[in-house]
Amino acid sequence: MEKTGKFKSGALLVFILTTGVFGIINTEMGVIGILPLIAETFHVTVPEAGWTVSVFALVVALSAPVMPLLFSGINRKKVMLLALGIFLLSNIISMITSNFTVLLLARALPAFMHPVYVSMAFTVAAASVSKEKAPKAVAKVFIGVSAGMVLGVPVTSFIASEVSFTVGMAFFAFINALVLIATLFFVPSMPVKEKLSYGEQLHVLKRKITWYSIAAVTLINGALFGFFSYLSDYLKTVTEVPYRIISILLLIYGLANIIGNIIAGKQLSANPLRSMLAAPLVLIALYLCIFIWGGGLVIMTVIIFLLGVLAGYSQNTMQYMITDAAPEAPDFANGLYLLSANLGTTVGAAVCGVFITFFDTRYSVVGSLLFLAVSMVFVLLRIRVLHPYKPVKLIR
Repeated sequence: MEKTGKFKSGALLVFILTTGVFGIINTEMGVIGILPLIAETFHVTVPEAGWTVSVFALVVALSAPVMPLLFSGINRKKVMLLALGIFLLSNIISMITSNFTVLLLARALPAFMHPVYVSMAFTVAAASVSKEKAPKAVAKVFIGVSAGMVLGVPVTSFIASEVSFTVGMAFFAFINALVLIATLFFVPSMPVKEKLSYGEQLHVLKRKITWYSIAAVTLINGALFGFFSYLSDYLKTVTEVPYRIISILLLIYGLANIIGNIIAGKQLSANPLRSMLAAPLVLIALYLCIFIWGGGLVIMTVIIFLLGVLAGYSQNTMQYMITDAAPEAPDFANGLYLLSANLGTTVGAAVCGVFITFFDTRYSVVGSLLFLAVSMVFVLLRIRVLHPYKPVKLIR
């Protein structure tokens, strides 16, 4: 595949990819804020409406390592158009259906293409610039991920509650339609110049560094989303703040994610080894601060902002950790990243939930601390594979 130096408008390409990822993550996460409205519209219970989220996430987790591999040899532009077309079609079906089963099928169908588009967006962004600038390009695409999570829920909730569920779904369709048109007219054809067989790509699974990276990413993401899953409950029961303030703090967390994406792009270009070590170490420090001072609103506001920055920073670092371990199979490697991240989210939420069940909400952070402590082992093992005798300095 051509390097982006050869793309006449590399910046435009990355912008389209970022917007495309925003639209896809928005489709995935946006329904979280309108579950009661879905329940009312389709005459089901709220827990049943929650399947619109669960089905999507489950399909993504199952298809993440497989679908990018299957599409790895096909022209990038054609694959992106296919994925966006399926998302648009599914959004339109969600708009017009009155049957809850059809809605679930319309949610499941695009989820198969989610890891294909997102992993390919990372690959194309990295390939569109020089190797040294690749982390910065990928970081810009991650802004789309963060924005989809930050803006998707409140914007969709506002539109759907003020107008209707149908118009809320139309918002998803509108974003995906815009990116589809932009991709059709402004993204150049991107045939895969060097096609790797499935066996050659799967060969990366024989390397220790790949499995160390997968383990580290699963654990770090488990720590991040294990606690984040219960952050609202933590703020309500431990910090004792009203829901209005919780919403503001969650928005601060999300916006801080974007700042973390930007910082990570620069730091990974300068010193990736330091970034790999710094992310879990600083997260450990922040979670200890939460455990000790979680009852104070002012200090929790500061901590949540810093935690949001570290979350965005860590997402970029984790993606780099896996793709750097398998540079010759970038699509498959990005699929492994999405698999590890989703697996970590699922297991992390479950483990932190156990601590809440046996103790109380304040101890949910202990689950994250345990995940991070173990992750350090795999991060160090991963670093030693490539640098067996070279000490890693955390400061310049």
